[in-house]
Amino acid sequence: VTKGFKYKMRYVYAHFPINVNVNENSETGLYEVEIRNFIGEKIVRKIVMQPGVEVEASKNQKDELQLSGNSVENVSQSAADIQQMCKVRNKDIRKFLDGLYVSEKGNVVEEE
Repeated sequence: VTKGFKYKMRYVYAHFPINVNVNENSETGLYEVEIRNFIGEKIVRKIVMQPGVEVEASKNQKDELQLSGNSVENVSQSAADIQQMCKVRNKDIRKFLDGLYVSEKGNVVEEE
């Protein structure tokens, strides 16, 4: 692994804007993603990332998370954990498309 792996995730919402906070746990050193106001719910969803995965909010793109790391398994599993935590239950999923979805997969170092 020379380039590393990067997954980009976009948050999609129709009415209630999703708030996403990224924190690094000082004791374990792992990143934690906190999702608030998903479909207007008051519950706070917390997802702990796999070891070696760095998470940051995109600076030039609105409503985007970037997950990067050396292990493709850990990066993709962290993205899957985030996507599954935002699954809409007890509603028509054809109508309620809210959630965080993987929009792009690639390397940390982009080739020209």
